[in-house]
Amino acid sequence: MSKKSFPVYTIAFLLFVFGIGYMVYSGVSSDSVYFLNVSEALAQEKTQTPLSARIFGTVANNSIERPQDGLGASFILEDYENKAQTIQVKYKGVVPDTFTNGSEVIIEGSMQDTVFTAKTLMTKCPSKYQKENREKNA
Repeated sequence: MSKKSFPVYTIAFLLFVFGIGYMVYSGVSSDSVYFLNVSEALAQEKTQTPLSARIFGTVANNSIERPQDGLGASFILEDYENKAQTIQVKYKGVVPDTFTNGSEVIIEGSMQDTVFTAKTLMTKCPSKYQKENREKNA
């Protein structure tokens, strides 16, 4: 390598490192979402409200209310381990078929006052379906 090409390689290397660093920084900062259970979300809400969060919990029995137009649902989300810890959830959108009382769900959105407004609602597929499929395929 000659002395004349050394600055060119140095500049190219620095641009490469800067480009990778910028992509990592912009990807992490703009798409950061906290993944919490209900108890952690309630503790977080008292100290500081995250801009967005993904919360895991169980739908409380007899808490599902559906609007007249059929889209969305309001329900109470219980902590998986401590059923006394709950969050009121409002969701507008298509509700999965497996969404029922007692189902495990993951919601993503933000806390406003004492209500969690969910943008997405995903249900965990019950393990009984996995067992039935294995028996049918065997």
